[in-house]
Amino acid sequence: MATPYEPADEKLMLSYKDGDSAAFEQLYLRHKGPLYRYMLRSCDSKDIAEELFQDVWASIIKSRSSYKASALFTTWLYRIASNRLTDHYRKSGKWDQYIDRAGEEASDENNCAVAAPYEQPEHQTAINQQIQRLLFCLEQLPALQRQVFLLREEAGLKLEEIANAIEANKEAVKSRMRYAINKLRHCMGEVS
Repeated sequence: MATPYEPADEKLMLSYKDGDSAAFEQLYLRHKGPLYRYMLRSCDSKDIAEELFQDVWASIIKSRSSYKASALFTTWLYRIASNRLTDHYRKSGKWDQYIDRAGEEASDENNCAVAAPYEQPEHQTAINQQIQRLLFCLEQLPALQRQVFLLREEAGLKLEEIANAIEANKEAVKSRMRYAINKLRHCMGEVS
């Protein structure tokens, strides 16, 4: 997010469209962390996540001449990322696994109530255990629920922006978010 003293993302992208490479650098520095974490937590391999991350930025560079500030830059960025993930899983033949690991609306919450296989040794701090547990629980979410959760938490998008980014209706996004939060709470050991 731009502060009052920093230019908005859309303005930076328009400047980049006009040839200002420093504007692109600012956009990249501003969004690389959240985008990378989104890709990493959406993939089953760090190498694939890194490749897709680079592909997204390459797409931004390629399509700069056609960019129009008709939506938020983040919406546009994460739509490209979402489409790239979809393309990857379809091409790899893993689309069905990606889309329905446990069934989007499945209520079998016991699937993630088991201990993570990489639970920390006793001498590790409680916070490290909680982080590892959360990462494990995120991996257990069905892909569409994980997608909306990560877009909110990692990218800071609002529900309407998420709906635009993944080309879904707002009610479906709200429902996926609600299911994701409930499953994460259950998995983390909280009582709803």
